[in-house]
Amino acid sequence: MQFNDFNFHPAIATAITKCGYTAPTAIQAQAIPHLLEGRDLLGLAQTGTGKTAAFVLPTLQRLQQKHGKGRQVRSLILTPTRELAEQIHDNIRQMAGRSGIRSCTVYGGVSKNKQLQELRRGADIVVACPGRLLDHLNARAIDLSHIEILILDEADQMFDKGFLPDIRRILGQVPQERQSMVFSATMPREIRHLAEEILTDHETVQVDHEKPAATISHVQFRVAQARKTALLKNILKEKEMATTLVFTRTKFKAKNLARQLQKAGFRATSLQGNMSQSQRRVAMDGFRSGKFNILVATDIAARGIDVSGISHVVNYDIPDTVEAYTHRTGRTGRAEQTGEAFSFVTAADSQLIRTVERTLGKKIRQEIPEGFDCGPDAFPPPQRRNQASRRPSRSYGKPSGRRTKSSSGRKRTASFDFGLTASAK
Repeated sequence: MQFNDFNFHPAIATAITKCGYTAPTAIQAQAIPHLLEGRDLLGLAQTGTGKTAAFVLPTLQRLQQKHGKGRQVRSLILTPTRELAEQIHDNIRQMAGRSGIRSCTVYGGVSKNKQLQELRRGADIVVACPGRLLDHLNARAIDLSHIEILILDEADQMFDKGFLPDIRRILGQVPQERQSMVFSATMPREIRHLAEEILTDHETVQVDHEKPAATISHVQFRVAQARKTALLKNILKEKEMATTLVFTRTKFKAKNLARQLQKAGFRATSLQGNMSQSQRRVAMDGFRSGKFNILVATDIAARGIDVSGISHVVNYDIPDTVEAYTHRTGRTGRAEQTGEAFSFVTAADSQLIRTVERTLGKKIRQEIPEGFDCGPDAFPPPQRRNQASRRPSRSYGKPSGRRTKSSSGRKRTASFDFGLTASAK
């Protein structure tokens, strides 16, 4: 299948060609036909598979039928982060080409005045974060009564991070008769139910959203919690890691870890929720340009990171679910490039890692940095041999009831294969 098979408007088709798109990805090939028919849709696919184009292109096709001066907002796209809003907005501008369709962004952390000016100029599509959109709604600066298409992107994060009350208030401002789409990289069962409240007689498109891409190699490092930072510094010093994204569980940890790496001489920065918009832009621009080659981020802050050529993802803290692991590691190994995902595994993380291994269908390779102390209890003791494989022992007289231990004396060796230097496009 080719994009030409969808018969997009000539202006949109020309923009698609200019963007270098030829054949649609799996999520695009399955979702676009339903959306062009006007159906509601729940789309599930791992990151880096082209979800944005899957909902932007059908939206542009519908909106190109009528627009002009004094235009009304006809499509609303809700996202959890400012970075993701800007990424979608950029994609809309590229794919809209000369169709005349206009979009604008609405999110917090910046002045409202510029956003108000853009809204007054008129926009067919508004890409918004829920909180700031509600501010504009309360000020009657935006009218959602003409919405024809409602899209929730990264819906799991919006629902899971407390946006649900805001979303329900926004839903009260849009028409009941509309086309609705919910896209996400992950969708736990309870979140799926919430998404289905928004959709009517919908289609579901699911493209291996739980399984990491085959282009990613997975490695685990067993380490004590207190030794994680030292282990990260060791790996960064000893091995070539061109562009690295490090995930932590909390905003505080992301900020502090980036500072520790900076003090150690690494070109590192952080991206977390307590940063202002200007600080976030400096961090992201620096990461894209190569000023920083290490970005430490939380899950929600990382939504919307669109940087090609990320060579390594490091799970400094293991995520809570397999789907979250898939979404994190999917930041590398994109566009048929290879990548590596490193996970710092403590004893408490063992169950999740076993679940990930079942999803992968194979064991995650374990590596031990040579000469590095990973801390007490970092490695599980060797398994006992089966009773049948033990050599029979001689017994003289009555058994003493004592058990004796013997050390195998086996020497651990480490092997590293960090030759990857994926380059950005």
